[in-house]
Amino acid sequence: MEITSLRFSPNLSFRKHSDNSQFTNGLNETFDPAASALAAFKVDDIATGQPDFAAISASELRNHARQSLDSGALDQNTYAAISEPLPMHTIDPSGNVLDLSDVTDGTSFNFRDYYKDQLQIAMSIGNPQTVETLKSVVSFLDD
Repeated sequence: MEITSLRFSPNLSFRKHSDNSQFTNGLNETFDPAASALAAFKVDDIATGQPDFAAISASELRNHARQSLDSGALDQNTYAAISEPLPMHTIDPSGNVLDLSDVTDGTSFNFRDYYKDQLQIAMSIGNPQTVETLKSVVSFLDD
């Protein structure tokens, strides 16, 4: 095995040709970093209105909850409960098994009714810690 060193060569360095400058200018126009950064990291104002929690995707709910956490309107336990993924199957207060396997991160779902049903089930079981967490989640979704 032979090891050779790489030395600086003027032939390997980039030279400014008219073709390169035209290509670079086209890239700067196509990818404006300031505009794309502003669009990607835009944080909506929470005071402008609440989203419809009866028809919202899991990712949108998490984003809204994260903004509320950052602004101090939501505590850490409530945010953690909202950020948890939905189970594949759950029961409703009547005891019927609901299949949630088709609900993905981008699927619109009725989180308001889901958490109200889970609160009702938790209150019937009697787990006070879960009841308090779900009460705060339902309170957040009802505001």
